[in-house]
Amino acid sequence: MTYSGAVKVGGPADVHELGDLMISKVAVGPMDNNAYLLRCRATGEQLLIDAAAEPSTLLTLIGDDGIKSVVTTHRHGDHWQALAEVVAATGATTYAGRYDAEGIPVPTDVPVEDGDTITVGRVELTARHLVGHTPGSIALVYDDPHGHPHLFTGDCLFPGGIGNTHKDPKAFASLLDDVETKLFAVLPDETWVYPGHGNDTTLGEERPKLPEWRARGW
Repeated sequence: MTYSGAVKVGGPADVHELGDLMISKVAVGPMDNNAYLLRCRATGEQLLIDAAAEPSTLLTLIGDDGIKSVVTTHRHGDHWQALAEVVAATGATTYAGRYDAEGIPVPTDVPVEDGDTITVGRVELTARHLVGHTPGSIALVYDDPHGHPHLFTGDCLFPGGIGNTHKDPKAFASLLDDVETKLFAVLPDETWVYPGHGNDTTLGEERPKLPEWRARGW
């Protein structure tokens, strides 16, 4: 089956099979949040990005192998509603951006700084700290040695724009600057983007729109 990244709440996960990593995307909760289960193909170790809602759905997706870790991309409540139950059921180690950890009610075992590495089996993810949607949002970059990079952006980058900065000009400028310098400036057009809500995109699809985003201010 060809991966599309189009998922619906109550529907099946869509699975992106890479050489070293399997990425399962599922939509959960009243705000149509995306959760991503990453599985190292060599070791079977698993990591969950955003235990957003519907713990039973997420635990069914995780299966009997459990997860080693769960990363919360940022402090907003729709991204951690299932976190306590998932951690209680799996014993997973929790990760979140250092400057958002205080806003997440489940304790963060490993506060994450810009450039830190998070591993799932033999696969490495690099965290990028992006300021503006929240003080401590993080994106995760998987630089696939067999192909193009894969980028998990939380609510910082979507098809058609950056995340909501609530009409705060300073927050908007900060987030767009970080997205441009830490993502667009260093990653190729082929980079696949997995956002916190909605459909996937690529950096190449969004790159021509950057001047438009800056001009409109959101």
